[in-house]
Amino acid sequence: MTPPERAETQTTGRSAQTATLAEIARAAGVSAPTVSKVLNGRADVAPGTRNRVEELLRTHGYRRRRAESSRSPLLDLVFHELESAWALEVIRGVENVARDAGLSVVLSESAGRLTPGRTWADQVAARRPHGVILVLSELDEAQRALLTSRSIPFVVMDPAGDPGADVPSIGATNWQGGLAATRHLVELGHSRVGAISGPSRMLCSRARVDGYRAALETAGLPVDHSLVAVGDFHHESGYRLGLELLRRPDRPTAVFAGNDLQALGLYEAARELGLRVPEDLSVVGFDDLPVARWVGPPLTTVRQPLTEMAEAAARLVLELGRGEGSQAATRVELATSLVVRSSTAPPAP
Repeated sequence: MTPPERAETQTTGRSAQTATLAEIARAAGVSAPTVSKVLNGRADVAPGTRNRVEELLRTHGYRRRRAESSRSPLLDLVFHELESAWALEVIRGVENVARDAGLSVVLSESAGRLTPGRTWADQVAARRPHGVILVLSELDEAQRALLTSRSIPFVVMDPAGDPGADVPSIGATNWQGGLAATRHLVELGHSRVGAISGPSRMLCSRARVDGYRAALETAGLPVDHSLVAVGDFHHESGYRLGLELLRRPDRPTAVFAGNDLQALGLYEAARELGLRVPEDLSVVGFDDLPVARWVGPPLTTVRQPLTEMAEAAARLVLELGRGEGSQAATRVELATSLVVRSSTAPPAP
């Protein structure tokens, strides 16, 4: 007689608690095949039923052991927005690692939301990838629990908020980058320096502005909060907010843009108002996208090693999938560096 299938659980105290799928099914008020569907990430289970079964599986500490060979040869890469050269640099880095590992990359976009949609986690569970990399995104508790119960590791790259102590993440030294960008402008002689930040809900954006403020305060210069505009990391906000800053009678002589796309929008605003870069306005960006070298004049910017960050995130999620690293408290920040080109100069007399 074949013994009933048993769900493996974590060890609690001195003994390991176990529960058969039939017992979990009875507690959930469903059939054993329904529990099996939930375990295998099948989509044909009602959300309420799935949540009930998942909760019982978590209560029993269930962790499904899935052999490497049973995983699909995939890495899931999730963006909150997928529409710029910034995303291409990240994709390139993940592809580099995936190619060497014999894996393909599945791209997803959450349409501007920082958390993927409700059905996304179910689709990932059904695909059974080697891992998930989330870019400027985060998971809610139910999504995290579902991936954990399937033994699908996940890493956050450039986290939008605090991902939590138990979520591995790869970032950059954003505060140091904002400090270096603004200090460069101050050392050129600028005392009235504006800033166009990214969304205030994003940690990387707040850190860059904090570095900007620190550079001014360290130099003994006042921080004029009316010169700090909140953008959205897109070209359009750099243009619109740039017009507002540059039309002021006491306009800044230099502006630190929160990223290269906003810096290019600021270029456009300056041209429209008849201001020359860098003779009338110095501009510093952030990211060092390839386009920063091609525009006229070439853009001084803070290099964020996007491709290297993506490669590090992909390597980390694969290590976690092989059981070679701990999922807890793995947080890495790669160094940023200032790249001086032709868009900055001393202020005009």
